[in-house]
Amino acid sequence: MATQQDLQELLRLLTVSRKIPMMQAMAQIKALQAVELRSIRQIAESPLQTVELAIKDEKAARSLQSACKAVLKRGDQLGGVAGSKRATDASGAGPSPKRIARQQQDANEFMRGGPVEMTPQELESSLELPISADEARIAETVLQTNRAPLVLAFAVELLRHTMPEQPLSSRLSLGQAVVSANSRSKAVSLGLEKGASADDEGWGAGQPRVRVMGREVAVLKRGGYDWRGEETVGDEQDGKTHVRTQTQAQTQTQTQTQTQTQTQTQTKTPTQRPPATSSDLAQKGTWAVSQHVSLKSSTFVARAISITDASQRKVLIESLLDANPNLKTATHNAWAYRLRPPEGFLKGRGREEAFDDGESGCGDLMLKVMREVDAVDTLVVLTRWFGGVFLGPDRWRIMSNCVNSALSERLRKTGIDTSLSGEAVWGLDLEGTRTSSSSAARGGGYGGGVKNQHQSTGVVGMQIHRPETARNYLLKSFLSAPEEQAGADTSPSTPTKKTQKPTQKALDLEKEENLGLLLGALRLVFDSWADHLTVAELDRRAWAWYVAVRPAVDSGPSGWGAKGTLRLRDILDLRRKE
Repeated sequence: MATQQDLQELLRLLTVSRKIPMMQAMAQIKALQAVELRSIRQIAESPLQTVELAIKDEKAARSLQSACKAVLKRGDQLGGVAGSKRATDASGAGPSPKRIARQQQDANEFMRGGPVEMTPQELESSLELPISADEARIAETVLQTNRAPLVLAFAVELLRHTMPEQPLSSRLSLGQAVVSANSRSKAVSLGLEKGASADDEGWGAGQPRVRVMGREVAVLKRGGYDWRGEETVGDEQDGKTHVRTQTQAQTQTQTQTQTQTQTQTQTKTPTQRPPATSSDLAQKGTWAVSQHVSLKSSTFVARAISITDASQRKVLIESLLDANPNLKTATHNAWAYRLRPPEGFLKGRGREEAFDDGESGCGDLMLKVMREVDAVDTLVVLTRWFGGVFLGPDRWRIMSNCVNSALSERLRKTGIDTSLSGEAVWGLDLEGTRTSSSSAARGGGYGGGVKNQHQSTGVVGMQIHRPETARNYLLKSFLSAPEEQAGADTSPSTPTKKTQKPTQKALDLEKEENLGLLLGALRLVFDSWADHLTVAELDRRAWAWYVAVRPAVDSGPSGWGAKGTLRLRDILDLRRKE
């Protein structure tokens, strides 16, 4: 594996001597690493054919290898004292300190798995957060921190339950968006900032929105971002279950959706639609069925069918159970339906109703999914055979995926577009977009490299809250409180200096362990409530829980960014009492 120094030397060779743009240089390094060429010396001493295999261009490969050989011949390591001096003597001026610092920062980001092209699995793996479920250690831990990173930690863990279809990268991005919006609101209330926010000025107009901890966040869909779940996915066909990976199932659903949407576009919509009767629909047997999803002995499946009147619901469900006797053995058969608004009320809200059948929060979840995709004149039945093991946040994710799958299958069968399927999203950095609207977006970020445009001309170049930034913020924000604060009531006072200053490495390790304990405490809290609250109620309570345990600081401008103590025992006390 390449060392930090090897990477920096090679990166400096490509960007300074060969004047290759940073992102192109990083892409070349990744290609070279794929053929086990990880340093200047390895490139210089390897066969030319190996370099060509990575660079894909004979002339460029030969030129790169010649440059590496020249470096070794001169004994110039491109960044050493002698090398810097020769570069300065030859050109009159060497790289500026700022440029060298930026290159080192980019190299460090590259080593951490930063904004270089990676597979979704590689990205999610690089963002993993520490977590500890040791209740004894959690209960005795007292941290010193300010409020913003605690909001981020709350949001990231909350989203495991309220938006379980989102990968960790999206949860970090959304959490940082909440922190940004909350911090600006607080700054305005303290008189530290003035004027309308970017959101108020319309920079997020036209973008989808989600609610996190009671705050609406503008998001950007990450089209084509595939990340795999852990559950087994299968179809019932001829009495057998044919197991497929979730990625294969999603790919087929997306292909079917695109094909059917094209067909629908070419089909002329009739001006009048005769109302369908319950018996007609029952006889047609037009139920669209999702994949059967199993996890820890629990199995889920959803079905969707057209409905034009609330009175049809009972007959349709009875006919479904009669046609599929195995459904009567299920633990839960929850249902939900939505009807379009009456004629003349184009912007009104149609009738909707749901029933959990003992699966707490299931009805509200189904209605939420149907609202998000604007599914109307649709009845959905979600069936679960309980396996005896509580699934925590996975339950919400699987139920949401099943409902989306049933709606997509209904589209394939009928051509009626009721589902767009859940997509991963980024939290939009509207303030950053406004600030840099007149200049080119900074390279190296997700969505960077193109000019920003106002929302009226599209979302090209809109900045996002990067998950790496959010993760690093969490990792550096939670120190152990000094003993005098840990043993006293919560106080924002400045701690006394320790007699023996720990090394930076020891501090980083301490902060990482503390973050794991904090996230473990939050997970225990949310897991205890997840099966007893709806998604909306869990989101609403999360902010109240944060307020109850956040560090105490001065209420005025002097408290802006100030640190206080956080007792993890107080977080554990938020758990549901059995």
